[in-house]
Amino acid sequence: MRARTLLPVEAPTFDPMSSPRIVPYSSEQYDACRSLWVELTEHHRLIYGAPGIGGDDPGGDWDRHLASPLRLGTWVAVVDGVVVGLVGLQRTDRDGVEVEPMVVGATHRGAGVGGALLGRVLDECHRIGESSISVRPVARNTAALAAFKAMGFTTVGMVELFMDLDRRQGGWIEGVTIDGVDLDR
Repeated sequence: MRARTLLPVEAPTFDPMSSPRIVPYSSEQYDACRSLWVELTEHHRLIYGAPGIGGDDPGGDWDRHLASPLRLGTWVAVVDGVVVGLVGLQRTDRDGVEVEPMVVGATHRGAGVGGALLGRVLDECHRIGESSISVRPVARNTAALAAFKAMGFTTVGMVELFMDLDRRQGGWIEGVTIDGVDLDR
């Protein structure tokens, strides 16, 4: 299977030396955050070649995130009065916490927005006494994997494997080896 090519994204539209303002999510930011969630879903659809990811209303997952009893907090990154990213912190079923979701708009990636959002989440973890945090980027989102590694997520704690019973239209690609075991993604 051929690798999919992502289109280049324009450079950030703000001065990368300035820091985004990180604030707690408020309902006034609902539309902007829902749009970011849809953008992330569209990105996943593209990298997996699966237009059904997220269903007919991919923004509905944003609504489910907001309603989740596991959600501990959600923060947004604001640049020049515009919401350009968001991050959530939630409890896991393993008695821990995880970053979920983490979204930076395409035009602001690579400019420190994700690091600023993660910094806010880490502050919250320290405040509530957590000793570790996890993140689960999708396997084909290599840019996210590299970014999370650069932000300090370097320990593999759990691997989730799937069996595709429906033979997904886009198929899987090779590319991950863990302890000598070759896996698709």
